[in-house]
Amino acid sequence: MNLPDTNAHPAAPILVVDDESIMLTTLQQTLRRCHYETVAFADPLAALEQLNQQTFSMIISDQVMPAMSGLELLGRARKIQPYATRVLITAVVNLNTVIDAINKGEIFRFLVKPWLHEEFLATIKNGVQRYELICQNARLQASTQSMNEQLVELNRSLEQQYQLVASQNRQLADVNTALERNFVRSMELCVHTMQTFYPSLGNQARRVAQLCKAIAQVLKLSDEERRVLETSALLHDIGLVGVPRQIIRHWQEDPLSLDQAEKALIEQHPILGQELAAFGSDLKNVGEVIRAHHERYDGAGYPDQLMGENIPWLARLLAVAVAYASCRLTDSDASEKVKMESGTAFDPEAVRVFLRAQVMAVIPRKERQVLLTELRPGMVLAQGVYTQNGLLLVPEGQRLNATYIEKVLNHNRIQPITQSLVVYG
Repeated sequence: MNLPDTNAHPAAPILVVDDESIMLTTLQQTLRRCHYETVAFADPLAALEQLNQQTFSMIISDQVMPAMSGLELLGRARKIQPYATRVLITAVVNLNTVIDAINKGEIFRFLVKPWLHEEFLATIKNGVQRYELICQNARLQASTQSMNEQLVELNRSLEQQYQLVASQNRQLADVNTALERNFVRSMELCVHTMQTFYPSLGNQARRVAQLCKAIAQVLKLSDEERRVLETSALLHDIGLVGVPRQIIRHWQEDPLSLDQAEKALIEQHPILGQELAAFGSDLKNVGEVIRAHHERYDGAGYPDQLMGENIPWLARLLAVAVAYASCRLTDSDASEKVKMESGTAFDPEAVRVFLRAQVMAVIPRKERQVLLTELRPGMVLAQGVYTQNGLLLVPEGQRLNATYIEKVLNHNRIQPITQSLVVYG
């Protein structure tokens, strides 16, 4: 199956099917005013024929039509164009039927007549974005498979042309470039895994990575040292993926509240992080830095109670960046706290380097997880809040007030919100 070309502009058109001419015209006019190209049919059988000839980003169908129902049409459309987003319009909701269709992947959303104009436009925007993301993801997967095939072929070619040194060097350079791209993708996958498991871990990894990037520039580290430091920054908390979320939350908010078993589990995460890093090629040095990033300059750290210069230099640099990025104080107070602990928790030279690098770093905003009961007016959402069916309740970046908070709490009483709630600050 050929993938739709999502790089072409404008995007693939939207197919609208409704046997009522007034409704069909209204939908067309609404979509065209929003600059969406549309193709409309009153006859669902004719629409099916068109699906075999033209690519669509979305298919919007009325449920009740003489020739066939909207659900039947969308079910058949899924087999023809599986990437297209399918939306059902209905005046009477048979909730069990609709939910069953959503669960089976036959439709993406359903709209109940009459709908709010803003709700309709949001559904269209989300549907088109979903289509484009699916197509891009499919292309990335195809590209990765193609790259792997190319690497296999390249290795075969190197074996056959062993004596051709010049040609071999060019081919090895191509391989190194491809491996570097794959390495970067692997790091992003690890960070995404941490963020999915516990959102603030992904945010902290990116904050620490930006600080360490600036530190590497200040010190003019070699390419290898820079790579080890920045990779260690991204993966420093990967060992926490094996720790229960509630324990991580208590550790971040009130470390003294942990009992001995919980504290021991937390203090094992640098060791687990080193073990996980060992699965990657050429990451032995990264694993050593990760293991030592919670050691203290005075020897009171963990897991090995290393002291002073016995702690790897890059780990001493990373420790300062991690302490600053994870501190729950304001940025200025966090900097003062780092200065106060110079010579005890941190290497004084590492602190001096950090303070020079801090002003250069472009650091993402701090994020933290909160419970529903902890939502307060003035908080700003770092991630949108969605229902279990994927409908947006409150968008990312929204500053909360009493009305928004009550909306979320009311919905949770009816249908529990299972996603993590993440706010800035």
